[in-house]
Amino acid sequence: MVSNATSTNPGRPLDQLERDEEGFLLDALDWYPELVEALAEEADLPLTEERREIIRYVRDYFEENHSVPEARTVLKHMRTLWGADRATRKYLYKLFPVGYGQQACKIAGMRKPRKLMLDV
Repeated sequence: MVSNATSTNPGRPLDQLERDEEGFLLDALDWYPELVEALAEEADLPLTEERREIIRYVRDYFEENHSVPEARTVLKHMRTLWGADRATRKYLYKLFPVGYGQQACKIAGMRKPRKLMLDV
């Protein structure tokens, strides 16, 4: 299966996509990789390689599981990539200061997470 997370087929421009009042896409299938830049700019969040990795992981997880990964799942992924020192809630908040659910999930094209546990 080819992941939309790595697709090079751009869709409609961001301003033509249906979004909720907070800017989350209403349909995760409207997302395409080129939206990352525009959504991060809207969030005033510079895209570091670490942030990009988390956004890619969220998107890939969604493609495989049809759900958004909880923060604890993201922390396990971070531990695998970067070791225990950076696989912390504090570090995840350093990457996404407004919150994992509010920033990483939005930039990855998810609908607004319902579970508060997504934000640690």
